[in-house]
Amino acid sequence: MNSIWKRRIIKAFIIQKLKKNDPDLQSDFDQTSQKLRVTLISLFKDVFLIVLGVISAAFGLESFLLPNMFIDGGVTGISLLVSEITSIPLYILIVVINIPFIFLGFKVIGKRFAIRATIAISGLALSLLLIDFPEVTQDKLLVSVFGGFFLGAGIGLSVRGGGVLDGTEVLAIFMSKKLGTTVGDAITIINVIIFSAAAYLLSIETALYSMLTYLAASKTLDFVIEGIEEYTGVTIISEHNTKIMDMITHTMRRGVTIYQGKQGYGNHGHMNEIDILYTVVTRLEISKLNREIEKIDPNAFVIMHSINDTRGGMIKKRSI
Repeated sequence: MNSIWKRRIIKAFIIQKLKKNDPDLQSDFDQTSQKLRVTLISLFKDVFLIVLGVISAAFGLESFLLPNMFIDGGVTGISLLVSEITSIPLYILIVVINIPFIFLGFKVIGKRFAIRATIAISGLALSLLLIDFPEVTQDKLLVSVFGGFFLGAGIGLSVRGGGVLDGTEVLAIFMSKKLGTTVGDAITIINVIIFSAAAYLLSIETALYSMLTYLAASKTLDFVIEGIEEYTGVTIISEHNTKIMDMITHTMRRGVTIYQGKQGYGNHGHMNEIDILYTVVTRLEISKLNREIEKIDPNAFVIMHSINDTRGGMIKKRSI
């Protein structure tokens, strides 16, 4: 028998013997195996999402936007605009223009992000170079809507996989830190400049259709990242908090966090200690939650606010 396999068999046998005799070793081994399994599953999921995103974005660009000279916002829009003016292939521009943003992302966000962004952007460039997608339609409205849809879906899937196909948000994060603007305001400023340039260099009509493309892409991007089940955080203050907590955990089948607080009221600011309940539900469950709270305590004080995403606890896992 090969000496390498002999050593592996002996090593496995020794580990099994030690695991039986040492519960702590068994626990450490199980934890390590669990971490490895989660890491591999997460890596496979991320790679799958990035590949799917690259294909979707490439299809949106080649089948809709490129043949009709429409552009989008962000770095992709800059690449499309420069490609239309100079006839430089889009796949080259997407890589070249994104390089500064990848380095910026390395400094602002981290090494892992920069590596995944490089893989995603390189994959998009290769898809545009090697895959010949057919033109689907010449109807300008359909081109704007569905070109934006597939491009936005591609960018969103890549973000879900931990990478990006467009470095605009990296620049926006950097601007927000340096200039004090919000990320949303920074993105708006960048896109206003891009569409103004498109109106001047191409035509006003093209710029208007391109704005429609951007709106379709951004809405699809938000939907892909946040999903259909938008979550709402609910804070409840009531004298019947025990009954409401039981209702949430048993009827709604949701988790509850209890905060200790003080309730101030009256002319002299009288302080009364009270339990504050906090839970997270989907927007489809808000009506039911309000109805059940109304049954228990019509005078309950309820505060609701939107949440972009949640994980863990009693929140069910969202599918890919």
